[in-house]
Amino acid sequence: MLSQNFFLEQDPLSLERIRSILVRLEDTIIFDLIERAQFAHNPKIYIRGAMPQLKEDMGFEGSWLEWFLKEIETFHAKARRYTSPDEYPFTSNLPSPVLEPLAFPKILYPNNVNANPSILSFYTRSIVPRITRRATLTLAAIKRANGIVGDDEFEDDGNYGSAATIDVEVLQAISKRVHYGKFVSESKFSEKPSAFIPHIQTPNRAALEALITKPEVERKLLQRLRKKAATYAQDFAPDGEAITDSHLNGSAKIDVDGVVELYENYIIPLTKEVEVDYLLHRLDGLTEEEIETLSKQ
Repeated sequence: MLSQNFFLEQDPLSLERIRSILVRLEDTIIFDLIERAQFAHNPKIYIRGAMPQLKEDMGFEGSWLEWFLKEIETFHAKARRYTSPDEYPFTSNLPSPVLEPLAFPKILYPNNVNANPSILSFYTRSIVPRITRRATLTLAAIKRANGIVGDDEFEDDGNYGSAATIDVEVLQAISKRVHYGKFVSESKFSEKPSAFIPHIQTPNRAALEALITKPEVERKLLQRLRKKAATYAQDFAPDGEAITDSHLNGSAKIDVDGVVELYENYIIPLTKEVEVDYLLHRLDGLTEEEIETLSKQ
């Protein structure tokens, strides 16, 4: 239970420690997606310039979500969140921490690998429309019953603050999960550098990906994820018993297939990209003698 605390964990690069964190992040991501699915798509909050008051009042030209991220991450930066080796902001040019920096152990090799721009784009364009589909269709039916038809009947329920608040939580959880691939790469590289160095020097992305890919582990991950999502998507009776026909009557809280596909088609592949990108920079700045020494390990 203490594995996320870098000052209490004896081996931050233990694969068992990393696995326990990734498993807990599964729960976080699923629960956050369930919360976001309560609201309609609200595409207006993802379009730059769609909220003119942001530019008029604050000179901000990004989207409503980007403004939310900027404001929240500004505070988090002051509280030194992004000095931690497992945290990556979506916002650039953040202020310095108010608190004195912590002396984190040196775990990862210095690098600039950051997948957040891709995560933000995919989340707003692909994930949100899918997980909010039921709420969006329900909203449309209510609007039609009140005489609102055409383009105005879909997508927008006006809950811009609530939706964006949850969006930030989902994005931060996915970002942490994806960037933990660096810890996986460093752990495996440190265990046997000689297996990786020739492919880093070539460079050979396919060979590096093969070294870090464990098909059986991925299969079990997706299997576990499906069971979790199906369980959390259920409603429960007052006595705590699951209402097992939730999926049959359309009351499931989340599209289980959508959660599994999110991992299978996006989170896992993007994590591998981060892992390989990290490895490709693992020898940067090392002398030939240092690389030669590592090659013998």
